[in-house]
Amino acid sequence: MALVVVGALLSLSCWVSLYFILCNINRSRSYEWNCRLVTLLHGILAICTTAYIGYVDGPWPFTYPGTKNTPLQISAMVLSLGYFIFDMAWCVYFRTEGPVMLAHHTMSILGILLTLWLGESGIEGCAVLFGSEITNPLLQARWFLKQTGHYGTWLGNVVDVLFVLLFVVMRIFVGGTMLYCELISPRPRFFIKCGGVAMYALSWVFMVDIVRFAIRKSKSWHKPQRDQQETVAANGHEGKKD
Repeated sequence: MALVVVGALLSLSCWVSLYFILCNINRSRSYEWNCRLVTLLHGILAICTTAYIGYVDGPWPFTYPGTKNTPLQISAMVLSLGYFIFDMAWCVYFRTEGPVMLAHHTMSILGILLTLWLGESGIEGCAVLFGSEITNPLLQARWFLKQTGHYGTWLGNVVDVLFVLLFVVMRIFVGGTMLYCELISPRPRFFIKCGGVAMYALSWVFMVDIVRFAIRKSKSWHKPQRDQQETVAANGHEGKKD
């Protein structure tokens, strides 16, 4: 456990150092710009690492939940633990996030700590990390497109569609299947199962916001089409009058 604590502190130091290096390099950019670069890098690393753990190194999380942590699983969770602590502190200090995102970070930190302390269910922890971070690059890309004035282009529409689809598939359907396998298995501890229920419930809170966003986005796409149809109809009506 002492090695895990040292690893978590080292991970936190690396993320903090990377943030300050980016702030020094990108002095013309905002603090949030550099923080989101750190977030993007963590998302990519977490996705690649946990994907390898789930699909190659094993065990398969849907079949073998509650198994002992492997060194690779511990490394992945320690890497993300340091990031979540850094990002949580950054969000609290700059007051950029609401209670839902802060609750997500808090549950992520507590879930990783519990999994590391118990020494088991690391495969579920990595599966949750994969499902949580899989949409992260798209979310950051959306923000960067807004900041650079390219969000209103076709690329912004593609990012939004992919983000919504990926969130629904991974966080709701795949996440729901993962939770079901977790709950019916006798191996995972009760607290781990409670954490899984809490994280899945939080996904549905995010889902409500995403549905609202999708509705607004759909209306914004249809509005130009209606305006164009009304313009064509008006022109055609004027032509008849002439």
